[in-house]
Amino acid sequence: MAPVVTSISPAQGVPAGGTHVTLTGSGFTGATMVRFGPNGTTFVIVSDTQITAKTPAGSGTVQVTVTAPTGTSTQNVFFTYAPAPVLTTLTPTSGPASGGNVVTLTGANLAGATSVKFGSSSGVVLTNTATQITVIAPAGPPSSVNVTVTTAGGTSNALPYTYVATPAPTLTTLNPTSGPTTGGNTVTLTGTNLTGATAVLFGATPATILTNTATQITATAPPGTGNVNVTVTTAGGTSNALPYSYAAAPVPTLSSLSPASGPTSGGNVVTLNGGNLTGATSVKFGSNAATVLTNTAGQITVIAPAGPPSSVNVTVTTAGGTSNPLPYFYLAAPTLSDLSPHLGPATGGNTVTVFGANLTLTSAVNFGANPATAITVVSDNQLTVTAPAGSGTAVVTVTTPGGTSTAATGNPYYTYLGAPVLTSLVPSHGVDLGGDAIVLSGSNLTYTDSVTFGGVPASFAAISDAQVVATSPGGAPGTVNVVAHTPAGNSNALPFVYDPS
Repeated sequence: MAPVVTSISPAQGVPAGGTHVTLTGSGFTGATMVRFGPNGTTFVIVSDTQITAKTPAGSGTVQVTVTAPTGTSTQNVFFTYAPAPVLTTLTPTSGPASGGNVVTLTGANLAGATSVKFGSSSGVVLTNTATQITVIAPAGPPSSVNVTVTTAGGTSNALPYTYVATPAPTLTTLNPTSGPTTGGNTVTLTGTNLTGATAVLFGATPATILTNTATQITATAPPGTGNVNVTVTTAGGTSNALPYSYAAAPVPTLSSLSPASGPTSGGNVVTLNGGNLTGATSVKFGSNAATVLTNTAGQITVIAPAGPPSSVNVTVTTAGGTSNPLPYFYLAAPTLSDLSPHLGPATGGNTVTVFGANLTLTSAVNFGANPATAITVVSDNQLTVTAPAGSGTAVVTVTTPGGTSTAATGNPYYTYLGAPVLTSLVPSHGVDLGGDAIVLSGSNLTYTDSVTFGGVPASFAAISDAQVVATSPGGAPGTVNVVAHTPAGNSNALPFVYDPS
């Protein structure tokens, strides 16, 4: 039976030949020829199932066959003569002695690269196509080296690459040059050759690097004490030292709160003024933490937390300690129970008494959306105001630092009335002894609270908004004015004639 070839390894090599290969199969005993395409080559029969050979020169892809006295193999086992790789450019053509930078190699026949050498050192291949390879350059001493690519087709021509010594970093300024012993503050270092900083030391303690460019580094200072030297280390070495001082943070002080009181629900903004307030870690209202909105050395603004009606101490804590306390008062929201009167003219201007609780610190009273004037606090349960102009029925609310009252309790409703108007009296005369029923017609008469004949009160009944029936009082013969009065004021006058009896 003719030999059988099942595989060859490696399956590709250089066109010049000379690649050592191993053929695997069967029936190799007594083989007389091994061919790569039409070209024979030298070989060694290792066993009936293995032959080692050296490839002859060739090109393209060729069939590998073994011939023995029993015949020649016919299996489709192929060997490819790979073209040698060619390099045309490197980008960049130089880099730091520390390596680590990406270099792009362009050329031809670069697929399947098995190594990229910078001198005798191997680069790390990132990407590999037939025309381009990207690698991470290895470290190397300051010098010029040859870069080559090796594939199954051989090793490429060499292109020069220059290793440049990394310059040592230099520091020119620190900002700030001092900070708290607790650290945590941001320090800006400026200088040159700072790229790729591997360490920033405050004395022997490393800082946390936040940003890093060739001319600037920002870092978070570690805790420390006393005076220390700050240095930067890069691949180029360690910089000159600049001095940095750790200073104990001053204790914060509070001078004022604005406002000094607020609602039990919290949520209002309070401004704290004082000194050494920078870097506040907490603002407490009693035992409850506030939410810090802004923070400078002289001022903090916070959202007050909720708290029960009481006085609490407000304090600020920084790295320097806890401030002196200032009192803050949690105030219950005002409530309204009643008004007197509940009715008044649409023009306003009348005095209204407001009854309720928690009214002492009243800052505003509103009739609907309209503010009242002349607010006079009589007690924590009573105040008087001058009603504004308005219309319809409005809810009266009171505002204090504790909040604004609602209509949930009591009777805070106030109704604006149109001025009463009389249009006719029927009859318009009667006996001087009085006792006649007189019908007053007009408008806005529902809330009539008095009817007078020449200033003399008459008994009456309001029948509707358009009609009041009055009983004429006695009077001297002659003509008098009849006037109706409501909480909105006096009506116009209509004449009534007393006839002698």
